[in-house]
Parts: sequence; structure tokens; C-alpha cells
Amino acid sequence: MNALATLQSYIVLALSVVALGVEAWAFVDCLRRRPDAFVAAGKRTKQFWMLITGLAVLLGFVALGGVGFLAIIAIVAAGVYLADVKPALDQVMAEALTSVPAGI
Repeated sequence: MNALATLQSYIVLALSVVALGVEAWAFVDCLRRRPDAFVAAGKRTKQFWMLITGLAVLLGFVALGGVGFLAIIAIVAAGVYLADVKPALDQVMAEALTSVPAGI
């Protein structure tokens, strides 16, 4: 039975590390975006999303190795950014690139 518990703890640790990676990806993506793109996409401000994704990374790090309420909050926050905000920002930036005249 001890081997099963050890295996389970390694699986939880691996999933926590993957979740922390997703949260860090959301934070770095948010960091690289232009502030005016957030407003143009109608998705609050860059400072708001930097705070949300930064807290997600912090909570994910604190909850590393365990599946708790903090870990769930962190991955949900990063997931909202990656599933809702990032595609809207990508669309705004693509529209901005296509609307620029070729001679400029």
C-alpha cells in the first residue's frame, strides 16, 4: 500500500508542476502584450490581468505538490486568461496588423 501512496504523490506533484507551467505561461503571455490591446479587446486592463495571472503563479507555487483550493483557484484564473482573454488579444492584434497600410 505504501508504494501506491508514493505513486499517487508523484502523480500529484507532476500535475502540480504542469499546472504551475500553465500559470507561468499565462503570466508571461500577459506580460508581453501591449496595454492598449486589452482595452481594445474589451477585457479589462493589462494591470488587472497581470495581477490575476501573477497571483495565479504565486498560488500555484504555494500549492505545489498538493491539490487544494489554492491550486484550483490558480489554474482556473490562468485558464480564463488563456481561453478567453488571449484569443481576444490575438484577434485585436491581427486586425491591427491588417489595417496598417503596406507603405508604412
